[in-house]
Amino acid sequence: MSADDEAGEELLGRVLLTRVIEPGDEAGGRWVRELGVGAVVRRLGEGGAPLPGVSGTRWAGLVARAQAARPRRDLEAARDAGMRFVSPGDAEWPGQLDDLGDARPLGLWVRGRPSLRMWALRSVAVVGARACTEYGAHMAATLAAGLAEQGWVVVSGGAYGVDGAAHRGALGAGGATVAVLACGVDRPYPRGHTQLISRIAEQGLVIGELPPGDHPTPSRFILRNRVIAALTRGTVVVEAAHRSGSLVTARAAQRLGRHTMGVPGPATSGLSAGVHDLLRGEAALVTDVADIVELVGDMGELAPDRRGPVLPRDLLEPATRQVLAALPGRGSARPDEIARSAQTAQDDAIARLYELRALGYVERHGDGWKLTRQAVMSVRDGRGPG
Repeated sequence: MSADDEAGEELLGRVLLTRVIEPGDEAGGRWVRELGVGAVVRRLGEGGAPLPGVSGTRWAGLVARAQAARPRRDLEAARDAGMRFVSPGDAEWPGQLDDLGDARPLGLWVRGRPSLRMWALRSVAVVGARACTEYGAHMAATLAAGLAEQGWVVVSGGAYGVDGAAHRGALGAGGATVAVLACGVDRPYPRGHTQLISRIAEQGLVIGELPPGDHPTPSRFILRNRVIAALTRGTVVVEAAHRSGSLVTARAAQRLGRHTMGVPGPATSGLSAGVHDLLRGEAALVTDVADIVELVGDMGELAPDRRGPVLPRDLLEPATRQVLAALPGRGSARPDEIARSAQTAQDDAIARLYELRALGYVERHGDGWKLTRQAVMSVRDGRGPG
């Protein structure tokens, strides 16, 4: 058999196994790792004694699934729907998914033109409550838009609430986003997000482990979250109750050594209780994009110093600022009084007063000097004159 034939058999085998083995099934992953795809497919086809780690009843169910699988038909349906199948070892396969060990996906069905491997290299997950508040939706959209503007790929689960807000935020900023579904990627779920997921497929990527037409189940949603965690450099949780599925994503990220971040919310909000629990542990508190980038970014890609806006008076020389500070808030002062307060010579104080007058900070008042009206107002509201 030629190398191309072997690659074709490997592809068909993996596509068949996506119909047979549930996502995250570590027993199935171990069979593939120890025996190889071809041997597992043959054992399922023969229907003999169970492979290690499963009961006879479960093995019989897997064998029945294998007999019903039609991998060539699935590949044809995928091509018709604009999908492709990416396997471990392919050029497009994101190597970080290998960190999942035997729970690694058998392969991923992908809709969209960009390279999944390249996009995953610089990606952040933004997840959270489905029934989020306006605050949660605002924070998710704002963070996602900011990440997209800085060249980061926003990954989420395509669900209602925080997921949808994150995807829309990234798309609205003209950026990149990836939706990881718990069903066949040709069958958008939830139905109410059909238009959103189609838009993501046009501008970004829609991916999933399940073959064309397959439906979601509660366990598949939970297992899908490990892919989101492994694919990205870090996971940001925006609103999550104590039993939220987004906490599963965050804990998977922690186990995988990825950054785990939480956006704090009101202490009275049950939708922030799960996030606050994370923050009491090893998760990092983040409130804006700079916080996130400082954690997940490359060396030197740090958040800016936390400081207020630069004011015009901040640009003055220190000695000139000292003279300015020596003038009274009301009324005027003589040059010798200003010099004493500024701890400088009178001639130096006068020279700096003329400089400040040219800049609009002070004015002559008889034998003395006083702050201009604009300068007094700027001290009160934090602006410079003019």
